[in-house]
Parts: sequence; structure tokens; C-alpha cells
Amino acid sequence: MKRENYISWDEYFMGVARLSAMRSKDPHTQVGACIVNQKKRIIGIGYNGFPYGVEDDTFPWTKDGDWLDSKYPYVVHAEPNAILNSTVSLDGATLYVTLFPCNDCAKLVIQSGIKELVYLQDKYHDQDSFTASRRMFDSAKIVYRKMPMIDIEIKK
Repeated sequence: MKRENYISWDEYFMGVARLSAMRSKDPHTQVGACIVNQKKRIIGIGYNGFPYGVEDDTFPWTKDGDWLDSKYPYVVHAEPNAILNSTVSLDGATLYVTLFPCNDCAKLVIQSGIKELVYLQDKYHDQDSFTASRRMFDSAKIVYRKMPMIDIEIKK
């Protein structure tokens, strides 16, 4: 008889996204992403951080102050990292991400062919950038849904 208390596919893939977020060196916000094809195969993962070759001990991690002296012009978000880390077509794929995407990431998600978005948090919901994301997702018929917070414990 098979075990009954195993995790769902959503829990599994969001768990991979959460684990990926733990690689982020950002002291304020850690975001992870996991892209899955229609056969339930992981085809891309990513987290927020600086581009390859940009020294994370040299560039700023601060959120405040002048724009050029903050992290914002330098950090690559988890979603584009996951898209760029994929080596196969993303048409029809599902993106699991720990934080709802900003408008720039939404454009990349749409352009990549991803058709579904599953997210954990939407803490910037009322900001214009995220309103724009929802408008674009709705227009492009990208399905998005919030997943309840999960607490995964390893059971024997």
C-alpha cells in the first residue's frame, strides 16, 4: 500500500523555488523561481542576485539612498534567471515563484511562453508595477494563482 501523506506537485515545485531563494545573498528579499514543463519536469530554476562577473562584495545591497548606490540597478530577479537558465522551450510551462513578479519580469514571463504562474506572496500588490503585471497577465491570458504558505517537513 502506498504512503498517503506525500506532498502535492504544487508543494514540490514551490519547495524547489523556496530552496532556490535560499541561494540569494540579498539581505532584504530572497526570491526563488522554478519553471516546470507540462510533463512535470523542472526546466529552469533561479534566484535574485547580481549578474555573472559582478562582484557581490563590491556592489551595494542597500535599498535606500541614491539609485546607483542601491541594489536596484544591478540585481537580476529570480524569474529572468530561471528563464535564462533553461535550455528548452518554455511554451506552456508553469512558473513557481516565491514573490509575485514585477512588470519587467511579467513581460519576460509572457514573452517566454509560460502560461501559468503560481506564487506564494504578493506583498507589493498595490504598487503600480504589480498592477501592471496583473493587467499584462490578464491580457495575455496567463493564469496566475496564489498558493497557500507551505510548511514542508520531511516525514519517514
